[in-house]
Amino acid sequence: MNRPARLTIGVVSAGRAGAVLGAALAAAGHQVVAASGVSKDSLRRAEELLPGVPLRPPDEVVNHADLVLLALPDDALAGMVTGLANAGAFRAGQIVVHTSGANGIEVLRPVAELGALPLALHPVMTFTGRVEDLQRIASCTIGVTAPDGDEAAWSVGEALAVEIGAEPVRVPEAARAAYHLALAHGANHLITLVADCADLLRDAGIEPAERVLAPLLSAALDNVLRHGDRALTGPVARGDSGTVRRHLDVLSTSAPEVLPSYVELGKRTADRAKAAKLLPEAAAEEVTTVLGERR
Repeated sequence: MNRPARLTIGVVSAGRAGAVLGAALAAAGHQVVAASGVSKDSLRRAEELLPGVPLRPPDEVVNHADLVLLALPDDALAGMVTGLANAGAFRAGQIVVHTSGANGIEVLRPVAELGALPLALHPVMTFTGRVEDLQRIASCTIGVTAPDGDEAAWSVGEALAVEIGAEPVRVPEAARAAYHLALAHGANHLITLVADCADLLRDAGIEPAERVLAPLLSAALDNVLRHGDRALTGPVARGDSGTVRRHLDVLSTSAPEVLPSYVELGKRTADRAKAAKLLPEAAAEEVTTVLGERR
């Protein structure tokens, strides 16, 4: 894989991901020449991660860069791209990269029409916007999307990912929505699930809740990533409908707001356990019936 030549980098904007990726590209030998950011947090991140890099308006950042890094929220990306393109900020020969997980390269069509190379590079990682995030990049993958049939463009995207220490994974444009759905469903809802479990422990007077949960949840995550459905355990996967009913009783009185998610996740667990031949069909139906009583 060919290493991209030394590039001048412009970061729009210096949010958590933008500042970290800008710093990672600088560490790989490229030169960050400008960044945009107006909030106090953006200014702090720029000072910490991009020292000496001037903060400029987005159009000026684009004008100064060989590679434009658009690290914007999903819903803000299209408007910024269109606005900058209409203002004549982009030019032929630039590499324009966005970091949005939800979008592929279609959102960069105005850039491609001007002769720039559009790429989507989405780090599969959550960032705090601090120096320690640079170490996290080395353990993550980056979802790469480039124009169909343009192998050179795919190679550029993959090389940029490798340069900052990440592992590139090709995500075709047509698969981008499903890709982002899978990541968001797992990471975002996992946080909600774990936070609900910690609240249940604390409400029962069991502390420290996080210390109690950490070894169990870490082992469960490791097991499912290694073994898939064979890692399923617990009362639903075993068909212990009596225990499930007691859980539902507790939730009904102490945490009714958690009850709907427990029921739906329990039903989904029963379905997967049955499909994996871990739970006999009759036991699965009994558990599902008990769960259905509290819908």
